[in-house]
Amino acid sequence: MLELFSPIKCFLREDRIHIDNIAFRLHSRFTVLVFLVCATLVTAKQFIGEPISCISDHSIDRTTLNAYCWIYSTFTVARHLKGIPGRTVASPGIGNTLQDDELYYHRYYQWVCFILGLQAILFYVPRALWRIWERDTVALLAKDLSTSSFLDRHTWTEDRKRQLVDYFIQSDLRTTHNFYAFRYFLCELFNFVNTIGQLYLLDLLFDGEFKRYGIAVIIFAKEKQLTDMIDPMTRLFPKVTKCTMYSFGSAGSTQIHDALCVLSLNVMNEKVFFFLWFWLMFLMILGFFAIFYRIIVFTQAKVRVYLLRASMRTLAHAKANTIVQVLTFGDCFLLHRLAQNVNPVIYRELIDELAASLSTKHFKGLV
Repeated sequence: MLELFSPIKCFLREDRIHIDNIAFRLHSRFTVLVFLVCATLVTAKQFIGEPISCISDHSIDRTTLNAYCWIYSTFTVARHLKGIPGRTVASPGIGNTLQDDELYYHRYYQWVCFILGLQAILFYVPRALWRIWERDTVALLAKDLSTSSFLDRHTWTEDRKRQLVDYFIQSDLRTTHNFYAFRYFLCELFNFVNTIGQLYLLDLLFDGEFKRYGIAVIIFAKEKQLTDMIDPMTRLFPKVTKCTMYSFGSAGSTQIHDALCVLSLNVMNEKVFFFLWFWLMFLMILGFFAIFYRIIVFTQAKVRVYLLRASMRTLAHAKANTIVQVLTFGDCFLLHRLAQNVNPVIYRELIDELAASLSTKHFKGLV
């Protein structure tokens, strides 16, 4: 069974250099893994067997009937969804069909694996875009200075320290760093918009029934004994459906074959999409707060002072204030990325040296 997931093991590897935050990785890395696992589950026959199995009169070959009903879709009858299985109906949604009955057609199962694969690709796009725009900037600045290594004075020399400090105090790089930070913000915005778009995509796939699916399942579980409610799982993912196949008899007249189909695929679908509903809702809320947080950080210098001191608790308020007042929000953003990837001792020395350089009268004159 584990061999099914071997192609997606690469998403479990930890990055040597972190160029994003946890919220970004949940959107563009972990979520991609989630959708790929879900796509694998709903397409693996060893979990669900044949996705559709139909029975009718013996005049129709069963293989042909299965193929026909898979291609042309199956349906359930709306007024039979509230029936009692084994008494008033054969199964929820299954019963005699009248001319004015409302029918729910189920065609989504033909597209589920493709939609899940497409969603995984769309969630990966912001990560790919950011890797292109980032151009290994953090990796080059933090080369041989990672948090996983001991402090090596042969690597962390005074010249190396001076080079990093000079890199941040060069006025011609301020605009470049602002664009660097703004592009990251665009990728975070992409994550948020993409999540909302994914919810609408699934809602379109399930004929407008997905947007309330998760909460409807919970409400039904709590109140099914009190009210005559329709099970949202049965409504959206019926395990037994009907299929009508038309053929011609020996005399040329039309023959109608009423088939009963078991959709074993929906045993997995109902649980997969129940989880995905909550996961997408969580990502939407997380994405909103990530954008709100980024706007506050970019526009409020006091917040950047607090974040700089949080990344290095021993940093005096005066030094942090000096750095934030002179450097731009893009510079501070890049400094925060460095804090996640370099040795804490190195980062402390870098910040101290940077504060000293920015506070000198010579540099103030240049600014």
